[in-house]
Amino acid sequence: MKSIQYIKFLVIASVIIIASQSIHAQSRYFDERYLYTQAHLSPQLINPGAYGSTPQQQILVNYRNKWSGIDGAPSTLTLSYNGPVGNGIGIGVNVLSDRFGSLETTKGAFGVSYSIKSPTNQIGFGISAEYIKHGLSGFGNADPLDPLIGLGLAGAEYFDATFGVYGTYMDRLTYGLSLPSVISSRITEIVTDTLDREVGIILQAGYKVEVQDDITMTPSIILKKLANVPTHLDLNLVFGFLDDKLLGGASYTLGADKRLGFLIGTKMEKLNLFYSYNTSSNLIQDYNSGSHELTLGVNFGGK
Repeated sequence: MKSIQYIKFLVIASVIIIASQSIHAQSRYFDERYLYTQAHLSPQLINPGAYGSTPQQQILVNYRNKWSGIDGAPSTLTLSYNGPVGNGIGIGVNVLSDRFGSLETTKGAFGVSYSIKSPTNQIGFGISAEYIKHGLSGFGNADPLDPLIGLGLAGAEYFDATFGVYGTYMDRLTYGLSLPSVISSRITEIVTDTLDREVGIILQAGYKVEVQDDITMTPSIILKKLANVPTHLDLNLVFGFLDDKLLGGASYTLGADKRLGFLIGTKMEKLNLFYSYNTSSNLIQDYNSGSHELTLGVNFGGK
C-alpha cells in the first residue's frame, strides 16, 4: 500500500514539475508523437506526408492507456481522418486529448499533402498546422489563488507547423521523414521567460517480405528525436497471415521507456483493428499492469 501511495506521489509531483515547465518555457512539456507504438501501421498519426497515401478514405480512433492501474496515469485519445481528394492531393485531420493526472493537453491538426506517383514509387509531401493547449483541470487541495496554479489553470497555447515526407516503393519498402514543430510559436504570452525549443525529427523505414504463401514479414524502425523526450528507436516486427487479414508481432524501444510490446490485429478492406500491450524496464513497471493501445480504422469510398 505504501508503495502505491509513493507512486501516486511521484505522479502528482511530476505533474507539478511538468506543468511549471510548460508555463515558464517556450517548449511544450513533451511531443505527443512519442506515445504511439502503432505508428508503423498508421503513419498518418506522426507524418502529414502519409495523408491520402491509400486509395480509400479512413477514419481512425486510437486510445492509449499508459501505466494502467495507477490513478492519474497518462491516457490519450486520438481521432483522425485522412484520404485522397483527387489530383494527387490528400487531406488529414487529427484531434487529440491527453491527460496525465491534472495536466491536460488538447491538440487539433489539419494538413494537406501532395503525392507524386510512378509505376514503382509513390511519394507524398505534406504539411500540417497544429493548435496545442496545455493546462490544468483542478488541482486537488491546492490553493486556487496560488499564482503558479492560476497560470496552469489558464493554460498555455501554441501554434505549430509540421512537415513530412512519406513514400512507398514497389509496395514493399516504406520510408518517411517528419519534422515535428518545424515552426513553433506561443499564442498566449502570459510570462516573459521563454526558452527556445528544438525542432524534432522522425525517421521511419520498413520492408515487407513474403516468407511463403499467405505469410509475410515486415521489419521496420522508427527513430524519434522529439521535444523533452529522450531520443529513442522503435524496432518493430509484424507477421501477416491470410493476405494480412491476421497480424501479429512484437516491438522493442531502445531508449526512453525501454518498451517491450506485443501486437495482434486484423487488416481488411473496410476495417483495421490493432491491439498492443507494452511493458517497460523502468522501476515504475513494478507498480502498474503495463500499457495498452487500441486502434480502430474504418475505410470507405475512394476519392
